[in-house]
Amino acid sequence: MKLPLLILSLIALLILSCQKNSFITSKGAVVSFSSDTLFFDTVFTSTGSITESVKIINDNDQKLKLSDVRLMGGAQSWFAINIDGTPGPELGDIELEARDSVYIFVAVRIDPNAASLPFIVQDSIAVSFNGNKQYIQLQAYGQNANFLRSQVIATNTTWNNTLPYVILGGLQIDTNATLTIPKGCRVYLHADAPLLVDGTLLVQGVDSDRVSFQGDRLDDPYSNFPGSWPGILFRGASINNILQYAIIKNAYQGIVTELPSLNASPKVVLNECIVDNIYDAAVLGDQSSIQATNCLISNSGKNIEIGYGGNYQFTHCTVASYSNDYFAHTQPVLFVSNYEFQGNTPIISDLAASFTNCIFWGDFGNVDDEVVVSRQGNGPFSVNFSNCLWKVKNAPTGVTTFNIIANSDPLFDSVNTSRNFYDFHLKAGSPAIDKGAPTGTTIDLDGKPRPVGLPDLGCYEYR
Repeated sequence: MKLPLLILSLIALLILSCQKNSFITSKGAVVSFSSDTLFFDTVFTSTGSITESVKIINDNDQKLKLSDVRLMGGAQSWFAINIDGTPGPELGDIELEARDSVYIFVAVRIDPNAASLPFIVQDSIAVSFNGNKQYIQLQAYGQNANFLRSQVIATNTTWNNTLPYVILGGLQIDTNATLTIPKGCRVYLHADAPLLVDGTLLVQGVDSDRVSFQGDRLDDPYSNFPGSWPGILFRGASINNILQYAIIKNAYQGIVTELPSLNASPKVVLNECIVDNIYDAAVLGDQSSIQATNCLISNSGKNIEIGYGGNYQFTHCTVASYSNDYFAHTQPVLFVSNYEFQGNTPIISDLAASFTNCIFWGDFGNVDDEVVVSRQGNGPFSVNFSNCLWKVKNAPTGVTTFNIIANSDPLFDSVNTSRNFYDFHLKAGSPAIDKGAPTGTTIDLDGKPRPVGLPDLGCYEYR
């Protein structure tokens, strides 16, 4: 009996030895990486080279052959790879023993003063084996900027406008903290970077030197893509926010404010602001309060959406959308309601909204009514339109109107959807000229004076 047992043991050892020396070819084979993203987070101040490393680990009980390891950007990439002493950008037939690993060394060389660079330089390494392909992401800072990653502003802070600010992973303004952004400051936000305001945001642009918020991809065609970054969210505890001469563009949602103000002031004041090319709602109020004057809210999935009541005043605003290569204009440019649904049940809140000297217009879409007002229940509900121009087939009901111009083209200066060019100044002969009511608003979106007696409708005064 001992001899057969010895033979079986030798056979088992031989089988195990053969398994370890043979290559696994199944698609079920697995590899892991010591990191799935390499981020070169040194802030560059001069041209230089930085090297990081990552391990590819064979997690199988048999040998594995990596058929290809490739830097996707090739020889033109800002990155360079070296695999266990062999330079890339590509290497094939790499053999890994069971439970063994191989190092990839990654270098990046960037001139931070090259204005043509994006702020975040990206590439990836593709690892192919047994018909599978996995990726290691590479990211590095490009141009000189102030880079903030997943930062919380906990104390009163004032930025400067010497270099742009690039936000990655999000930026939060904590309760009781104020962030002040001066004129001329440029803020670029990554795709994963919302601006969350629990405290106070003060934007202090001027007519000749505005403050801009946009995505950090400046290369074509991404520079004009809506939805490039999440947007600005003013949350429940936030108070006393004032945005002056700000440009917010290319976000998923532009300005979102939720819950009532905790004091007598509007939660968000928008003076001479542009909110443009927003994928979803450009301005969204949810049981909150907004005061907007001389604002252009344009070419967005939903320009202004007010839900679940609140308190809102819009004065001398132009709200317009046109179907183009980025949007099919399918939603009204203004939607106002005093409710939101929880399941199938409408939850109602008091609503007071006024719109004075405004233009509501859209074209090249399938929207008959650019202004829609919807009411549920019998709670306090006051919606007033005074000296406005709108495009509607069915005028909203349950609202107060005075001096309304219906369905007359406002004659914007230039609209060219094929070139994605829009100038919302008024042309000579516009029905919006001299049709406004005195409101005490002395300037327009350009910072130019308005007449005391008969201002024009919309955000721009005709010259």
